[in-house]
Amino acid sequence: MVKAIWNDVVIAESDETVVIEGNHYFPPQDIKKEYFKGTETQTICAWKGIASYYNIEVNGEVNIDAAWYYPEISELAKGIKDYVAFWKGVEVK
Repeated sequence: MVKAIWNDVVIAESDETVVIEGNHYFPPQDIKKEYFKGTETQTICAWKGIASYYNIEVNGEVNIDAAWYYPEISELAKGIKDYVAFWKGVEVK
């Protein structure tokens, strides 16, 4: 079981993550949605598509744009559509 932890709270856990470029992508049903708030931030990956971001809010603290996912995805990466990955101090283990 892979877990994503921030601010001492498990915010996602799954035994079905997909690892791409060293990042674990969690199926959308395996994140704890109460900790995630969508943002307006978007970036473009040349081969995956357009990424959107979430702020993570735990125990009154906010980690801005600390999770990303691909709602609009290329054919090459269709297996991770809407899957969520982390950075900015989120521990994945």
